[in-house]
Amino acid sequence: MSPPSLIQATAPSVHSAPTALSYELFPPKNQAAEATLWNTIRELESTNPDYVSVTYGANGSNRDTAVQLLNRLLTETSLLPLAHLTCVGNTAEELEGIISELLDHGVRGILALRGDLPQGAPAEPRHGSLAYAQDLVELIRRVEQRRSALLCAGKVAIGVAAYPARHPESPSIEHDVEVLLAKQRSGADFAITQVFFHADQYKDLVNRARRAGVSIPIIPGVMPLTSLRRVQRLGVITGVEPSTSLLDALARADDAAESRRIGVKVTVELARAALDAGAPGIHLYTFNEHAAALEVLDKLQLLRPGRPAVHPRASTIAAGTSRLVRA
Repeated sequence: MSPPSLIQATAPSVHSAPTALSYELFPPKNQAAEATLWNTIRELESTNPDYVSVTYGANGSNRDTAVQLLNRLLTETSLLPLAHLTCVGNTAEELEGIISELLDHGVRGILALRGDLPQGAPAEPRHGSLAYAQDLVELIRRVEQRRSALLCAGKVAIGVAAYPARHPESPSIEHDVEVLLAKQRSGADFAITQVFFHADQYKDLVNRARRAGVSIPIIPGVMPLTSLRRVQRLGVITGVEPSTSLLDALARADDAAESRRIGVKVTVELARAALDAGAPGIHLYTFNEHAAALEVLDKLQLLRPGRPAVHPRASTIAAGTSRLVRA
């Protein structure tokens, strides 16, 4: 699919901010997957996202590959990476080393997650390992404080997860909000939601969170719901029940093109409902595929600030004016 078109637009009011745009990527498992990923990266880069998140395997299983991808994003693209980091299975000392390594490489954004132990790992946590994302947020802030001179007194942006539907291990949705508030108090700057399948779930989450005192931005995470198999698997992994109407429609689809049309339509409806509810941005789970993500953005027509479309070290830098991104 061709890159999104950019339409000149009047600059937004000084009292409002453009809609944030970000993507999730994961490290490739082989050379063929790496070639596909970098084609996707170049396509997504043309939309001038605010950042791209890079996932991190359970217990750091693909740490080296993730760091390599982060390095390439920093040195070969104009993209700002947000590094996923999980704490389960790692001690504070080990995590301090990983955080320092990320900062040394130039990463300035970390998505702090609890994570799950990989299959086959002991049921009992290692002695000294961190148990919750809140602990990881506090650890990142401690490392940041010790390195404040190296960061020119700057601040690391810390994101956390939020759950529009009840977390499968949580006793209630109220408890989920209490956990989100605790992560904010520990130093989280923003939250990205788990995938949701019903339009009212994001709005309900934000209303509950604001009533409880959560003030950080809560960014809806949406995935192009174009594959029946992927939607079903996602429901199992997250413990979130997919929409029955979506499952039925995807099951009746005659071919991949029809599945994509159905999935893009539903995804756009979910994203628009979140934006109408006041969402400050959209985070797209891409599965390292750009076509459906660009089609979703093309229909959303997000107001975006103009930015250089290529890495600053390149010879040509695009002009910067406020634009509408059709991606």
